[in-house]
Amino acid sequence: MTSARLAMAYSPCPNDTFTFHAWAHGLIPGAPGVDVTFADIDVTNGLAERGGSDILKISYAALPWVLDAYALLPCGGALGRGCGPLVLAREALAPEKLAGRVVAVPSERSTAYLLFRLWAAREIPGGVGEIRVMPFHAIMPAVRDGVVDAGLVIHEARFTYQDYGLVSLADMGEAWEADTGLPIPLGAIVARRTLDLPALAAAARASVEYAWSDPEASRAYVRSHAQEMSPSVQERHIALYVNAFTRDLGADGYAAVRGLLDRAAAHGLVPEVAPEALAFPGR
Repeated sequence: MTSARLAMAYSPCPNDTFTFHAWAHGLIPGAPGVDVTFADIDVTNGLAERGGSDILKISYAALPWVLDAYALLPCGGALGRGCGPLVLAREALAPEKLAGRVVAVPSERSTAYLLFRLWAAREIPGGVGEIRVMPFHAIMPAVRDGVVDAGLVIHEARFTYQDYGLVSLADMGEAWEADTGLPIPLGAIVARRTLDLPALAAAARASVEYAWSDPEASRAYVRSHAQEMSPSVQERHIALYVNAFTRDLGADGYAAVRGLLDRAAAHGLVPEVAPEALAFPGR
């Protein structure tokens, strides 16, 4: 593999810092050095669309816009069960009561948003009134303070929303799993198609395995980028989002990605993606 350093962008969330600690710190023999930029998922989605980095963590929902330049790596991403986005409000409401309301979302190119739109098409016949994009960490305060009527939240918010006095109206992951039986595809790792993709996938997989083999090694790195979270929330976050699908998507993982993009395309939410566009060399 080339010795040139690569630009890599991922979030400061515990699952990403835990997963990529070893690679980012030069602990994976033979892996290229990486210069890491930390950014919210909406920012990394935009970076990918502009070709602004070599390796990125993006939303699976953003894949249709970047697959000409980037390939989906089969490891390092976030899929799972029981880890879906939540719709929160200040008080319990029937879903149809969200008709005409203002709902904050972390990105219109996020899996969370696609799952919400697919759910809302069934549960909110009148449609929501306004979708307002906010950084995910700003959504719960906005709901609490009445700036928006409801919020779609991701990541550790599922562990902490009660601290803001909020209630969960619906779990997008539960709805997806009940409908499809598939895991929830959240965050994808993509790399420029011009790079050595098998070697990059191997580096990502090795970084996951290193993290599992020595969890203490990454602890300071994880905590330094998640100081607003308690250590127990950081650990729960990692346990939920770093799992077997992080090591390898496998047949169920690819089926989940394909299913999400096909359903979203059928609703006119994303461009259609040809089957071969998701294929990885050697698989």
